[in-house]
Formats: sequence, structure tokens, C-alpha cells
Amino acid sequence: MHSRNILAVGNFFLAVSETLVSYTLLSYLSSFVSETNIGLAIALGGSVAIIAFFSLPRLVARYGAQELALSLTFVNMVLLFAAAAAPHTIVSAVFVILSLSLQPLIFYELDLLLEATVSNENFTGRVRTFFLTGGNVGVLVAPLLIGTILAHVENYTYILFAAAAALVPFVILFAAQRLPEGAILGHSHLRDTFQHIARDRDLMAVTIGHLVLYLFYIWAPLYIPIYLHSVLGIPWSTLGWMFAIMLMPYLLIEYPAGWVADRFLGDKELMMAGFLIAGSALAVVGFLAPSSALLTILAVLIATRVGAAFIESMTEGHFFRRVSEKDIVSVSVFRGVWPLANAIAPLVGSLILFLDGYQMLFLLTGGFVLIAGTLSTSLIKDFR
Repeated sequence: MHSRNILAVGNFFLAVSETLVSYTLLSYLSSFVSETNIGLAIALGGSVAIIAFFSLPRLVARYGAQELALSLTFVNMVLLFAAAAAPHTIVSAVFVILSLSLQPLIFYELDLLLEATVSNENFTGRVRTFFLTGGNVGVLVAPLLIGTILAHVENYTYILFAAAAALVPFVILFAAQRLPEGAILGHSHLRDTFQHIARDRDLMAVTIGHLVLYLFYIWAPLYIPIYLHSVLGIPWSTLGWMFAIMLMPYLLIEYPAGWVADRFLGDKELMMAGFLIAGSALAVVGFLAPSSALLTILAVLIATRVGAAFIESMTEGHFFRRVSEKDIVSVSVFRGVWPLANAIAPLVGSLILFLDGYQMLFLLTGGFVLIAGTLSTSLIKDFR
């Protein structure tokens, strides 16, 4: 199997596992932990991941990206099986949150392995969106599994077992076949890399835009499912197929968007459109009510992911046109926005819910995504 295909398949199984957990996390943990404390715990896990994240360049240089990806995924699998074996306990909550905290660390390794397969940067957009499409198929499958598993009995232990089992093929695949890793050059000090990115307006802008996207990726999967299920009263059997349709834009848009950016428009225009659509739609979610028609709710949900699909494909492609896999410290800074978002977004969400409610939560977070995202995009220097 070609290296890019292996990475895309691996990304599929990672996405299934991560989506199963993230879309049901609040509903599961809120049965025995307060929502405010859940936000604090997730933020703490994100903080731990940030500290670990910036040790990765040294570990990659010593052990290799494939070995680290395999080891971290195996640990992730064990944590999920252990959490499922001790349901509705603080130990289970800690294991699940640690599992989510490992996701950006694993994805960082896949980044390096993927970039090692790219020899012509003119194909970066297509290569990366093909890789992302593998994950997006997994994201699409996971809600259908959630709807099926929770259709009759809301036993979230089954979700944890399914999430752990989804990682087994990844472990087998990466243990069985060796992937090219490329020649890693001597890496710079982290402080020097931050200074380099800060002085480069283009790299700084796309990194901030990527941070805004990952804040969206915490707020939306964390709070939209519990709002629709607990507040609007929509059962998981219905939410399963609704979320699957909602997530289809990732599958349908990202690869064509990468092709269009490579051949015609560049990244900036599509990125700007993505932030406008995603931010506006997220803000509207709080105005949905139990009386709202399912088609109306579905249309709003789809709009959030249409915008996010544009943002993801454009920020990924734009950054990796400028940076190769050999610059592992710059990649770690770019990927470091994921655990940073894990630390920031739940704190913001918990604070807003403590002071007000879901309507204000979605209004403020959606407005932030729109404004911060479009401002960062305006500073990007397009390659066309």
C-alpha cells in the first residue's frame, strides 16, 4: 500500500475514535461531573498536552515519527479500554480526557510522515486534502455508530469500547509496514521558531487562523450535541444521521477546494469565506428551539461544517506550502494550536455557561470565530 494511502487509512480510524468520544463527552461526563468542572478538566488536559507537545521535536529526532505515532496510539487505545472498564468514575473521566489530549500529539507525527511523501509543493493542497478526506470519512461514519449504539439505551460505555476498538487497525497497520520519514535537519530552538513566525506576517496569520479553527473544533463538537440532545430533546438515533449529513461537507468540499486553490484562486478567498460561514452559523445555533423544524436545524449544522471545511483545507495547504516536514519545530508550533485550543475553549465555554446560557455561548463563540478568523485571513499573503 502506498505511504499516502496508509496515512489516510490511519487518519480514518483515528477520526472514528476521536469523534465517537468528543461528540458524546459532555453527555457522558455530565451524568457524574458538573459541566463547569468538565471544562476545567479538559482545559487541564490541554495544558498538559501543550507541555508535552514542545518536547516532540527532540523525540522525533531520536525515535522517529512512526514509532511515536504507534506508541501514542497504543497508549490512547489502552486508556479508552480502561475508561470503559470503569464507567461513571473519576478514573474513567481522567482516562477519557487524557485520551483526547493525546490526539494532537499523534496527528503531529502523521503530519511529518505525510510531508515526507511530498516532493513537489505544487501538489501540497491535493496531497493534504486527500489525507484529510480519509479522516473526514471517519468523522462521517462515527455519528452513525453513535446513533446506532445509543438508539435504545444511552450506555456510553459502549461508545468508549467502540472508540478503543477503532484504534486497533491503526496499531496493526503502523506496526506492519514501514513508512518513509525523510531526512530531518537539525532543528532550531523553540524560542527562535516563535520569533521567526512572529516576524513573518504570513506564517503568523495562518497560524492564528488555524487556532481560531481549532477553537471552533472544541466549541462545536463539545456543546452542540449536548444542546441538541439535552435542551432541544432530540434523541441520539436522530442526531446520529443528522450529524453524519452535517459532516458531509468535509468529504465533499475539502479535496475540490484544495484543487481549486492550487490551480486557480489561491487560499485566501476560500479561507475568508469559510470563517464568514462557520462563525455566522455557529452564532445561529443558540437561537434554535425545540419548536424548530429538523430541516432548519440540519441546514444550520451543515453551514457550520461548510465553513470549517474551507478553513481547514486552506490553512493546512497554505502553511505547508511555506514549511516542509524537515522544519519539525515550526510544524510543532502550528500543531500546538490544537492543545492550546483544548486549554482555552473549555474555560471560555464554562465561564459563559456559568454567567449566562447556551444562547450566549453560541452567539459569542460564533462571533469570535467570524471576527478573529476574517481578521487573520486578511493578513495572509496569498501565493497567487
